[in-house]
Amino acid sequence: VQLQAFGGGLVQAGGSLRLSCAASGGVFGFNVVGWYRQAPGKQRELVADITWGGSAHYADYVKGRFTISRDNAKNEMHLQMNSLKPEDTGVYYCRLWSTTTTYENWGQGTLVTVSS
Repeated sequence: VQLQAFGGGLVQAGGSLRLSCAASGGVFGFNVVGWYRQAPGKQRELVADITWGGSAHYADYVKGRFTISRDNAKNEMHLQMNSLKPEDTGVYYCRLWSTTTTYENWGQGTLVTVSS
């Protein structure tokens, strides 16, 4: 499965962006999919993830501002980001992983820049 992330860009603080991640050459299946981000000089961190059944989990710093969703039929995942802050700046990566095996797959990143 190849994952392709897109939708990043430059936005002012308080604005919104919608990121998307699409799978090709395979399907999401029953795997968990999620978004990670890596800010300059920092480690990659989990932003949000969602199970096949739609159960979502968010990092505390995005709760109430970001919404993750997935379309199992289209093998797409989205991250609606509202009320963006400069500290949300970073490269956002989509990831697919199994909770029962060691299988995982990363997409390439998409850059989000939030100006103050």
